[in-house]
Amino acid sequence: MAFEEVELKGNVQVQSGARSNGDNGLPAESKEFRQRNQLERYLNFFSTLAFSATLMASWETVGGSLAAGLLNGGPAGIVYGMMFSTIGSVAVAASLAELASVNPTAGAQYHWTYNLSPKSHRLFLSFFQGWVTVFSWCSLVCLAPFLIGNQILGLVTLNRESYHIERYQGTLLTWAVLIIPIIINIYARRVLAVIEVAAGIMHIVFLPVTIAVLVALAPRNPNEFVWNNFVSGISGWSSPGVAWAVGLLGVVTPLGGVDGVIHMAEEVKMASKTVPRSMIWGTLTNGIMAFGYAIAVLYCMGDYMEALTSPTGYPIITIVYQATGSKTAVNILMAMGLLPGWIALFNGLASVTRLTWAFARDNGLPFSDFFVHIDRKHKIPIRALFLVATVVILLSFIQIGSTAAFNAILSISTLGLYVSYLIPLILLVIKRFREPQDIPRGVFHMGRWGLPVNLFAIAFAIYVSIFLPFPAQVPVTRENMNYAGPVLGAVMIFACVDWVVRGRKKWQGPTIVTHEDRR
Repeated sequence: MAFEEVELKGNVQVQSGARSNGDNGLPAESKEFRQRNQLERYLNFFSTLAFSATLMASWETVGGSLAAGLLNGGPAGIVYGMMFSTIGSVAVAASLAELASVNPTAGAQYHWTYNLSPKSHRLFLSFFQGWVTVFSWCSLVCLAPFLIGNQILGLVTLNRESYHIERYQGTLLTWAVLIIPIIINIYARRVLAVIEVAAGIMHIVFLPVTIAVLVALAPRNPNEFVWNNFVSGISGWSSPGVAWAVGLLGVVTPLGGVDGVIHMAEEVKMASKTVPRSMIWGTLTNGIMAFGYAIAVLYCMGDYMEALTSPTGYPIITIVYQATGSKTAVNILMAMGLLPGWIALFNGLASVTRLTWAFARDNGLPFSDFFVHIDRKHKIPIRALFLVATVVILLSFIQIGSTAAFNAILSISTLGLYVSYLIPLILLVIKRFREPQDIPRGVFHMGRWGLPVNLFAIAFAIYVSIFLPFPAQVPVTRENMNYAGPVLGAVMIFACVDWVVRGRKKWQGPTIVTHEDRR
């Protein structure tokens, strides 16, 4: 299939060819209809960097996911796992940044998969990739309201010891946390740029404030406790290596979503230059901040088992209370982590909405003609936004049926994202060996370092993906089972069935190549 090449300048975005009629009866393949479905470029480098940095909310997420590392691996497992995760995530970000520089489009992974695949397989692989990427990002967006809602319940438990948490309350709070980000994405789209910068400032400023309070008030643990204390056996995993690998979930997820800013590329000025820089700097900055936060928390934590078995459900709440001895201080310090994390949800929702819209734009979703619609007044893909919100709400029901819901959502989103990274990166490496002269090169490229970095990124992603579906505890029961593997497997099977039933007839791959001014 030949690409329809169009130059995108200013705020003109070209819609790919669906086959049915569009708005007002215009043929969907017509120029008038395609240009009606456009996004405006309004994000500069600083707002894009702030978007990338706050979207990960790394140190805030580390606090929420601390239990995974304390249960499997212990303090030393968290420390060295954080180092490993940061290096691996930067390698993945740099590898994807090369592809983003060549083709900065909201569809990202499935566009690159199509371009890099052999002609005989490119249609199916790009279609499959699109489904995996969209679902994984919906899962990742579900993580923020889930974590915030349940940490609020944990704080209620701390302040009112007689309070008994019911699982459905966490689900209801997840929905409540989601409401304002949806409203902001619809009615205050242009305010997002300002919110992103403000959130970036909070993301940076609140970290040293939190660390300073902990260091000033808490007794210190010895270096041996932080750097040499590996823990295995508490969860039932007796092998230290397996326990550490399973515990990586808590330090890999905070740096997941390195591709988030790419899906906003069609609203970024000079995207081929701005997006790659934002990806790499955002990932590196978040890795350093998360590492510093983890070190401070581990040096300042009190009784290990008291934190791990916290009645609040979150060890970080008990650790901060151990350090400060004040419930008011805990409320304030936790709010400093929850607020930037909540604003990250604004960005995450915007990102996955653009990704979903892009997939519909290329006829990847059922009823694509409906979901591709851009609201004229608000200039956003509002139907795609509501589709994403619906998926998030459905995923939130996992909590009602499983005590391991948090680990399940962590695993589903992170596993799916790494699978989505692996497909184009493996294809890129194959192309480097077979057709090095055809390797695309954008404004950002790593030159001779490209292949080694790509190989390390692939090895990291494969290693992480092997252990992400593992249950946090053994023996496995219905209550503590990790549902990431079955859920993602079901999505993959659905994608294959959809390909046979609809996709092979409708899907023609991404039908545009973006070319923008690369000044």
